[in-house]
Order: sequence, then C-alpha cells, then structure tokens
Amino acid sequence: MTFAHYPKFYDSLWTTLEPVGSEVFASACGSLRDTAEAEAGKLAQPGIVPRLERMGYGRREPDEIRAGNEAFPDGNMPYVLLATVARLLLEGHDWPGQGLLEPRQTSVLAGDRPVLMDAHHADASTAAVYADIRETLGLSFVNTDYLAFARWPSYFAPAWANLKVAVTGPGYADAVRTVHRAATDLALALPNPAGLTSGVLQAAAQEDAEPDEVLSVVRLCQWLLPGLAVNVAFLRAQLVE
Repeated sequence: MTFAHYPKFYDSLWTTLEPVGSEVFASACGSLRDTAEAEAGKLAQPGIVPRLERMGYGRREPDEIRAGNEAFPDGNMPYVLLATVARLLLEGHDWPGQGLLEPRQTSVLAGDRPVLMDAHHADASTAAVYADIRETLGLSFVNTDYLAFARWPSYFAPAWANLKVAVTGPGYADAVRTVHRAATDLALALPNPAGLTSGVLQAAAQEDAEPDEVLSVVRLCQWLLPGLAVNVAFLRAQLVE
C-alpha cells in the first residue's frame, strides 16, 4: 500500500511541499544519497564485474546495469524525505524549517521506465530469489528496484547473495539507522513556506481512513526506504571496477 491510497492525505502533503522543486531540496537529496553511499561503503562489497565477465558479459551489459541502478536514487531520495516529513507531522511534531526557496537551476529529466521482471514472469530461480528477499527483509512484497535488477537474472542472483550477507551481518542495522537519522534532520531543515502543520495533515488523513492506519503505512514506508537506499548503494558499489 502506498500514500496514493489515501488521496486527501497525499494531496495535502504534496500540494504544500513547495521545496520539492527547489535547490535546497535537491541539495538535501544529494546529501542523503551521499550518506547512504558512505554507509554502504562500510559494508563488505565483493566486486561483481569480474564474475560477470567470466560468465560472458561484455562491456555493454554491466554499463546497462549501472545505468539501471543510477535511475533509482533520483526517485528514492525525494520519497524518503517526503515520507519523513509525513511521519513527523502525523506523529504531532512541528516542522519549523525556514529559509529561502530558490528554484532548481537544472531540471531533472525523466528517464525511461525501468523494465521490470514481475513475479508472474519470473522463472523458478528468480522466483526463489524474490522469496529470499521477502524472507530476509521481512516484506510481503519485492521493491520495484529489485524487480528492475532481476531483468539480468544471472547478475542479480549473485548480487543479491552478496547483499544478503551484508544485510544479515554486523554493521547493517547501524548503517540504516544513520540514514534514517540523516533523513529526519534533513527533512526538518527543509523550508515550510506553506506552513503545513501537524493538525492539517492529520485532518486530511482522517478523511481517508482511521488516523492510526495511515500513520502505520507512513511509518512502514519511512523506515523501509532508508534500508532500500543503503541496499541500492551497496549493489551500485559492487559494480565499480
């Protein structure tokens, strides 16, 4: 379930978030990405390119995988910040952010929609990887990012095996907590020119469903997304030659 399942809440959040198109928001997203990559860098990351080359991958295919990975931070980081703002306001916190909103100088070009290996198209080996992802991460679904990486099944199976070792090993929980704290600090520092308050967002959420239901969904998203940011950064680092 996503925020869009609660239209009043989603519209209230989105239409008042003028910072999204600003330089300060772009800077916050960049800072959050840097934090995720720094934390992923502390985890053991065996390079995977030599293995791909031994399997017969040419130069073009690893480049395509890198490009596919690069598409996700631009979407994940803004969503982390939006989810963090939503969680804080629904929990009753203030959003005191101040500062100028300078329009972003460079536009973000929408890339092609990633090709996804949806579960109903996956062969038995990829379906087993999906099941392992759900069990390891404690999810009832597989994130879109992983569905896109599974477009290259012979890459994704060993890539996930390496990531699983990191996810279940020492240091991973601390890495996710660090990204989580960074997202909170960055979100609270964003300007709030529309003066969106806890009361306004709570009232909008109540028009859609029981407030606790909306809050539980927001909390789930806001906690899972920092982990996803670390995981994608880990997979990206594996592809560095």
